Amino acid sequence: MDPSQRRVRPGDLIQISHGRFHHWAVYIGGGDVVHLSPAREELGRWGNLVLLVESHKARVRRQKMREVVQLHHFQVNNLLDGAYQPRPCGLIVEEALGMVGEELLYCLYTYNCEHFVTWLRYGRAESRQVRTAAVIVGVAVAAAAVAVAVVAADVMCLLRDNQQGGATLADLA
Repeated sequence: MDPSQRRVRPGDLIQISHGRFHHWAVYIGGGDVVHLSPAREELGRWGNLVLLVESHKARVRRQKMREVVQLHHFQVNNLLDGAYQPRPCGLIVEEALGMVGEELLYCLYTYNCEHFVTWLRYGRAESRQVRTAAVIVGVAVAAAAVAVAVVAADVMCLLRDNQQGGATLADLA
């Protein structure tokens, strides 16, 4: 888990897998990362549910990478390097360190840990996992709408056929 074994460089974005979702941090050197961490302990037993539906405060923290990663899989993922010019790594590290201890508004959908680290690296707050989730939800809603439209069209055809002396709903059952 030593960062040097994974070729992590200051300014790199670290993606930490937590099942379906990922936590994000920026590597600042010396085995340390800076990340935006919601205060789950302050939310009690319903903390994860609250995180999904309500904005609240999160704290910018500096920690050892091994403490943040724990036993989870992680990788360097400078995901937007092809789309945006990364800022100089010295500036990324300086700004990250300057924000340690600050409390920021946190919302899973509009400003989460991925938004935070992409802002540090690229000067743009983006979250691909939120964008991907939105696409999945959009596809599911569209599929449901198509299914409803198909059923409605079938019912309309049956009603029309019935008015013209054709089959009834009871005939099809």
